[in-house]
Amino acid sequence: MATGQIFSCSTQALFYNYKQLPIQRMLDFDFLCGRETPSVAGIINPGSEGFQKLFFGQEEIAIPVHSAIEAACAAHPTADVFINFASFRSAAASSMAALKQQTIRVVAIIAEGVPEADTKQLIAYARANNKVLIGPATVGGIQAGAFKIGDTAGTIDNIIQCKLYRPGSVGFVSKSGGMSNEMYNTIARVTDGIYEGIAIGGDVFPGSTLSDHVLRFNNIAQVKMMVVLGELGGRDEYSLVEALKQGKVNKPVVAWVSGTCARLFKSEVQFGHAGAKSGGEMESAQAKNQALKEAGAVVPTSYEAFEASIKETFDKLVEEGKIMPVKEVTPPQIPEDLNTAIKSGKVRAPTHIISTISDDRGEEPSYGGVPMSTIIERGYGVGDVISLLWFKRSLPRYCTQFIETCIMLCADHGPCVSGAHNTIVTARAGKDLVSSLVSGLLTIGPRFGGAIDDAARYFKDAYDRSLTPYEFVEGMKKKGIRVPGIGHRIKRGDNRDKRVELLQKFARTYFPSVKYMEYAVQVETYTLSKANNLVLNVDGAIGSLFLDLLAGSGMFTKQEIDEIVDIGYLNGLFVLARSIGLIGHTFDQKRLKQPLYRHPWEDVLYTK
Repeated sequence: MATGQIFSCSTQALFYNYKQLPIQRMLDFDFLCGRETPSVAGIINPGSEGFQKLFFGQEEIAIPVHSAIEAACAAHPTADVFINFASFRSAAASSMAALKQQTIRVVAIIAEGVPEADTKQLIAYARANNKVLIGPATVGGIQAGAFKIGDTAGTIDNIIQCKLYRPGSVGFVSKSGGMSNEMYNTIARVTDGIYEGIAIGGDVFPGSTLSDHVLRFNNIAQVKMMVVLGELGGRDEYSLVEALKQGKVNKPVVAWVSGTCARLFKSEVQFGHAGAKSGGEMESAQAKNQALKEAGAVVPTSYEAFEASIKETFDKLVEEGKIMPVKEVTPPQIPEDLNTAIKSGKVRAPTHIISTISDDRGEEPSYGGVPMSTIIERGYGVGDVISLLWFKRSLPRYCTQFIETCIMLCADHGPCVSGAHNTIVTARAGKDLVSSLVSGLLTIGPRFGGAIDDAARYFKDAYDRSLTPYEFVEGMKKKGIRVPGIGHRIKRGDNRDKRVELLQKFARTYFPSVKYMEYAVQVETYTLSKANNLVLNVDGAIGSLFLDLLAGSGMFTKQEIDEIVDIGYLNGLFVLARSIGLIGHTFDQKRLKQPLYRHPWEDVLYTK
């Protein structure tokens, strides 16, 4: 268990099982406290990935969503608090997974009804690894002016009324989350407010105890006194009694154990919490209050007198000069949401697009986070710009040179191919540049320049499954699928495509590994044994080599590589490259003032 402060104004959390309201309340609290960065670094939603839009004051932000705890922790290594909003069925497993992450120090379990056996395992693991477990069955905790968990302290209005937007001098710990909100208000009325408040949860076996947190508070210089609210049932309060008797606590403790009314009932009564059930005289509220009083805590005669005892203790500390008056500050106003602000005119409208590749705000645009001036000063080329805008990272120079080489080699292939032909016909019809360009681009597909992604996908699958060229080709044949990247209308085994040879030479010279390309060459050797035109074409060369680029650079995970191929990045290279040639053909036809094109009837077979 931690021995001091566990939260600060820079604490960030990972939120498990997306809930819009508690996350937004955390972000609103952040803004109220003047935090520079949101306290929620990432969201973990099993089966989902992407971004979730929320508000940080007036600004709308995109918080990353991860499908797994491990991925979230790796992506946000500074986030050390795990807020678990999973149901009681899965809370234990997900909490244990979080505790086992090196980056996580604190785990808060909100769910009630977590099996006791599972809770005991979590407690044992947390204590053995010096981690803090809050809950189960907790609303969480708060450090005033710095950080709060989920719905702790309720609405913004309540937070402001309780002065939780700035730190006070009182450390508070309770079993009850609901009563915590009441006590924050009580403490704010008669003291300078709380410094930190924790609700340990109402289950029979809480992850951390009242005494755990009182001992922590005792080591925090800003905490000058402690307020404890216990309840009947269990013997947790007696660990605090022992700590007081042993002199481990040297700051005033004002305590009350609720449930004194239980003796008015003829039979045993189960109160709201699972642990709020007296199992004997020692677990009664009266016995606990008496023990705390004898150990040195300030214990009032009733809950109604609790507030007066807190005030008396605080005032005495002020008189002794141990507490200096807190300078009050005016918190900023939280913007109202659209559905409640239309009438008042205070509106914040959500954005409709998320962009992660460029930003045109500020003094200059940036690509992938790199300012335009830096791109020019460092002499970046087209390949570097593509790496920033497409892959969101700066790739090594050999990678960007390969991209540029692909663009140069694929820019044009003469006026007779289908794309160029369409563009020429459209330009001669008097259409504008964009129309002429698009007419050519629309021909790109499986039969013309659009097989790069398919070639990469099939070559990768075959190589990764260790298929021989024979097994791969014959397997494709049985499925009725032509092998993408193999075959050419003009080129033959004795008349190879020069573009393919240039790409292969470049890769063998500069790439760390060319395993996918070599596999494609082995496939070509097998297909050439069947027909002389079944050569590796430029689509197949680019597809296989791009796999080697992605895998060999060490900058992409397997999942990222699969996503790049699935999305269509590689066909994007051909589209970008061929656009250069199609634009050239458009300008060429217009410069030559060519008339409307009409196909000669001699070139048409007319038949019935």
